[in-house]
Amino acid sequence: MFEGKDYVYEVYKTRSFSRAAENLYITQPSLSAVIKKIEKRIGAPIFDRSTNPLQLTECGEKYIHCIEKLMDMENEFGNYLNDLEGLNTGHLSIGGTNLFASYILPPLIADFVKSYPKVEINLVESNTKALERLLFTGNLDLVIDNYPFPKSVYEKRLFRTEHLLIAVPSSLIAERSESLKDFMLSADDIRRDRHLSDSQGSVDLSVFKEDPFLLQRTGNDTGERSDKLLFEAGIHRPRVVLKLDQQITAYHIACYGMGIAFVTDTLIKNVPSDKRIVFFKPKGSDTERNIYFYYKRSRYLTRAMEEFLNRL
Repeated sequence: MFEGKDYVYEVYKTRSFSRAAENLYITQPSLSAVIKKIEKRIGAPIFDRSTNPLQLTECGEKYIHCIEKLMDMENEFGNYLNDLEGLNTGHLSIGGTNLFASYILPPLIADFVKSYPKVEINLVESNTKALERLLFTGNLDLVIDNYPFPKSVYEKRLFRTEHLLIAVPSSLIAERSESLKDFMLSADDIRRDRHLSDSQGSVDLSVFKEDPFLLQRTGNDTGERSDKLLFEAGIHRPRVVLKLDQQITAYHIACYGMGIAFVTDTLIKNVPSDKRIVFFKPKGSDTERNIYFYYKRSRYLTRAMEEFLNRL
């Protein structure tokens, strides 16, 4: 019934017979013939060829669902065999957003590879929504993120706690530096955790109500928290210059004086200092959050996954 499932799944992933044929290193007519043979065998079409890109039929959705179940079972058995071999072979796929993939994961992966050089590592960088989808379908083993994934679907392992800050271009506070100097923090202060001290005061965001902001789009935890902090400060309609996907992008643009960005101490501790920017602790709720490694509850926890998580 599921003979040739890899061909069907490639067409489903690419939504194109031509792209799928290229990826499978066969001709498009050959691929089309294989798919038609499968559809004839099951007695119903899998793809609606009248749409562009291709869409699944009702039967096709059920077929893909069953394929993914089979793939999960195959992966589980393969992982079990790898465990028996004591991690002399195997693979580990980890995903993270730009910040985590650029600064947090590399040293963790390097440490793991020193102990298990024969384990194949796959690092995927994408946005949170795409990463969760890959984790759910079994294409990723672990995802590091600060966005809360559904508890009913995923297990999590705490990595660290991070804190939200505002990055303000020095040019925006030149005339107000005297009134704000007791709250001002440098990148070196952040690295020394001065912002975590009880003696370090937080600033009311209302003092920046007339200033431009660089915010992050909906669906991003930093974006959702910053919207809430601004609302709590009475800034219901902030002057937004740009809306972005990644906080590291917002930070770099803020360094050029274009607006105020919400960033985390995780970022500031990992990027070079820049004298064009200063930092403040924002007053308000939800300025602290946890970073977790997530994995699917229903998925077998492989030895490679377990060894990686135990090193955190």
